[in-house]
Amino acid sequence: MKRDLYIDFAKGFATLAIIFIHTVFWSGQFYVPTEVRVLSLLIDVPLFYALSGITSGGNIEKTFYRLLKLQITFMIFVTFLFFLDYIFKVFGLHFFGLDWMRAFYSTFGSKYVPQNISDVPQWQNLGNWYLHQYTNADTFPVVMGSFWYLKVYFILTVFGVLILRFFPKHLNWFIGLCLGLTLFFNVFPQFYPTGQVGYVALYLGVFLIGHQLKGKKIPTKWAASLYAILLFILVFLFWNDGKELFLKMNKAKFPPKLLYVFWSSFSSLTLFVLYNRLKISKNNFITYIGKNAIFYYFAQGMSSSLVYFVVVLIKDSIPWGITLILIFGINILLAVIIAEGLMKVDSLGWRLLQFLRKKTASV
Repeated sequence: MKRDLYIDFAKGFATLAIIFIHTVFWSGQFYVPTEVRVLSLLIDVPLFYALSGITSGGNIEKTFYRLLKLQITFMIFVTFLFFLDYIFKVFGLHFFGLDWMRAFYSTFGSKYVPQNISDVPQWQNLGNWYLHQYTNADTFPVVMGSFWYLKVYFILTVFGVLILRFFPKHLNWFIGLCLGLTLFFNVFPQFYPTGQVGYVALYLGVFLIGHQLKGKKIPTKWAASLYAILLFILVFLFWNDGKELFLKMNKAKFPPKLLYVFWSSFSSLTLFVLYNRLKISKNNFITYIGKNAIFYYFAQGMSSSLVYFVVVLIKDSIPWGITLILIFGINILLAVIIAEGLMKVDSLGWRLLQFLRKKTASV
């Protein structure tokens, strides 16, 4: 079957949007206006869950194999990250001392300064990362701040493939259940569960909606009506609460509240409207990112941490708009370089595992 480049393009575009979000919400906290940070959330992680739904099927064995490969790639990456973080700490402590290290970490903002900086490997952190407990990586704080998405992806993909395999004729009922639970948790916030339940309830619904639209085209009249409804809600919210309501958007994302669901619906609807309409006939830079989205997702956490140091140098001497364009461009460039390096690290890790498998098989 011919690869649908629209899917790759959408993944690549969504990945660039995540890089922009992490540019304005992490290092951008020092200079980017709140209104711009809110606007950045228009294109966010729901697109990845919707795209996963479009490309998923009910083959349990194939899905579990894909998840296993992703878990191994993730473990290779965090192992590399662990030793990179450790080497930096050893180098910094031995050559510059504790005071310099604390000054270095204070660049990330006071809450990212480690209470204790040790040159002894904290092996429990690596074990926690393997098990998706994302304790902070001090040198690259944005990395673990990005990984909440990955845990939810693993959980909803397992639930999703089981539903697709055993209840293929009742998908609309499960979509209604997921969206109904999301509504219930928001109307009665005292019942909003901790952990991943709220996330999975919403994003599993998005995943299943994506699957239901697989190979289909939303009729033009339906698309126009849905956009009209969203615009009506937008006008209503501004009429009643003004922009102050939207300034709380980031808090509405973790865990997802109705305000964030509404805000991200614009991009989700656009994704589905353009699906089977927008034809991408040739590979390009964005489709390349989409084909390697997981490595770029890993890389942007590292690059979004590194740009802190550029921001500290220029934020007071250059207008914020120019600073944002410059930092976003640097972030993309660093993400590209790091992603290419991570692909080589991943390939080396897989070759090492194959070598060990052969050695242990012969014993």
